[in-house]
Amino acid sequence: MTRTPLLLALGLLPILATTACNAAGPDASGQKAPATAAANADQRPFTATEVSRFDQPWAMTFLPDGSLLVTEKRGKLQHLDLASGQKHEITGVPKVAYGGQGGFGDVILHPDFARNRVVYVSYAEEGTLDTRGAAVARATLALDGNGGGQLKDLKVIWRQTPKVSGEGHYGHRLAFGPDGKLWISSSERQKFDPAQDMSGNLGKIIRLNEDGSLPADNPFASQGGVAAQVWSLGHRNVLGIAFDANGKLWAQEMGPAGGDELNLIVRGANYGYPIVSNGDHYDGRPIPDHDTRPEFAAPKVTWNPVISPAGLMFYSGSLFPQWKGSAFIGGLSSTSLVRVAFDGDSAREAERFNMGERIREVEQGPDGALWLLEDGSKARLLKLTPKA
Repeated sequence: MTRTPLLLALGLLPILATTACNAAGPDASGQKAPATAAANADQRPFTATEVSRFDQPWAMTFLPDGSLLVTEKRGKLQHLDLASGQKHEITGVPKVAYGGQGGFGDVILHPDFARNRVVYVSYAEEGTLDTRGAAVARATLALDGNGGGQLKDLKVIWRQTPKVSGEGHYGHRLAFGPDGKLWISSSERQKFDPAQDMSGNLGKIIRLNEDGSLPADNPFASQGGVAAQVWSLGHRNVLGIAFDANGKLWAQEMGPAGGDELNLIVRGANYGYPIVSNGDHYDGRPIPDHDTRPEFAAPKVTWNPVISPAGLMFYSGSLFPQWKGSAFIGGLSSTSLVRVAFDGDSAREAERFNMGERIREVEQGPDGALWLLEDGSKARLLKLTPKA
């Protein structure tokens, strides 16, 4: 495939960050997908309403009562009452290693949350000798009558291993699957080769029981040790995982220069990084494309220019019936909301909406509205509803 030369890419980086939302990248076959124009505000089929603001938010999840939990990267968990607009901090959050891409990460509910009140959080934590790694903990959410509360009986159930230097590529997105298992994205911490090394869990997608124990039917369970956690390998920086209506797991991955991906995650598959990628290293060194090594699973969609994907969800609501079954991805450098359409196991970018700000997270609300979290300080929480 044709790639943007490194020097040109560096020189045009500020331009590409805004124009990336005006072109679609190559599809899974390596061919360039048709351009999809970014819709301006007056062309969008939705109205975006500001609901609240947060300091460097990273993830959100709705509680059964319709209120919202939001993580802030510096280490706060906020509880937002959407009816009153009141926001209260939840205490008992673990200490996070804040810096670079590190800090407080994801928050999701146990499938039986209404009964057991168990939540799961991910975060970056300090190690020894200036090292760090992602961790996942479970705790009981105890809300008080004023809208605040605390995390009780917090217990770490999983850690990235090994802990390494640097402050990038933690991943640590969480999801529960239809099988009741806990799924974790574990990025390769900008260390490349660990994504292919089964003695550690960097650059992998992890599958655990809800208590952190190991399922006996994981593909590498017979190898024991860390390998028994692994469902798939060869990943770079997975910042969104979600299950579609058919129970298939999809993951979007922030690739190197010109190589963002959407992957269908298959049991035991190797997705090839850093051996293959449809992008290149940032220093200009080429990486062979996926089609040169057919033993590695190829992405269903790639983007060049990149969108810098963040967050992933499948839409199942009735408020936007035309979008049922589509996936939505937040775009950071592309400052966009990207809709992906599917035909069986094939996928393509269908629409791209220019949001004007970096989009960190996207979720579906209880009434079928789309909810977006912008990135950075004073980031807006936006509710998207159909335009009249």
